[in-house]
Amino acid sequence: MNQLVYIENNRPVTDSLTIAEVFGKRHDHVIRDIESQIEKLIEAGEEKFSLPNFGETQYVHPQNKQLYKKYLLTEDAFTLIAMSYTTIEAMKMKVKFIEEFKRMKENLQNKIPTLTSHEALGIAVQRAGEMMIKLPQLEQKIESVDQKVDKQITLTQGEQRVVQRKVCVRVYSFTKDRERRSKLFRELYRDIKDRWGVPSYRDVLRKDMQDAINYINAWVPKKKEEGEIA
Repeated sequence: MNQLVYIENNRPVTDSLTIAEVFGKRHDHVIRDIESQIEKLIEAGEEKFSLPNFGETQYVHPQNKQLYKKYLLTEDAFTLIAMSYTTIEAMKMKVKFIEEFKRMKENLQNKIPTLTSHEALGIAVQRAGEMMIKLPQLEQKIESVDQKVDKQITLTQGEQRVVQRKVCVRVYSFTKDRERRSKLFRELYRDIKDRWGVPSYRDVLRKDMQDAINYINAWVPKKKEEGEIA
């Protein structure tokens, strides 16, 4: 079993692969649960919560060596996703996750290094020397990463946020009613998925991003209701 919680960018996180393994679920089903919650957060106007707490990234499949999507989740994001997992065994595992998040946070607090300016300068010089020595290997790694990026043909996380903002602007242009906006969010996201034949707007190809934005800017609801702005 993978480590339940680990440190990524100086904060405790878990990931969708670990959640799938621990709770005995298919990884694509966990991805579906996560993306469903993200869309609901956006519809509820809680985009500021979803962006810092759910981080889309990739992993290399051990069998076919291909890149696949996974999500990093903070403690708050994990709590939101695991809320629907209510079996007795699932409750036990949620407690373990919570305990691990707490332990990792305490480790971070207790291991913050205190360096003098002289020590910090010495470390910086040493690392600069190491980087110069490893520069050829680094260039090879950069080239390898560039090749992998070329294969990442769906929207990046930044491009997804652009699409989310365009959707928000378009929906808010039609109505001031919160309940009606929620319906329009679902309708527009569904139309995007139908238009490009994808399970989520995140799976729109990068080459189709401008077409998707043009589609959103020109989109109108199928039926206007009283109180909507023309």
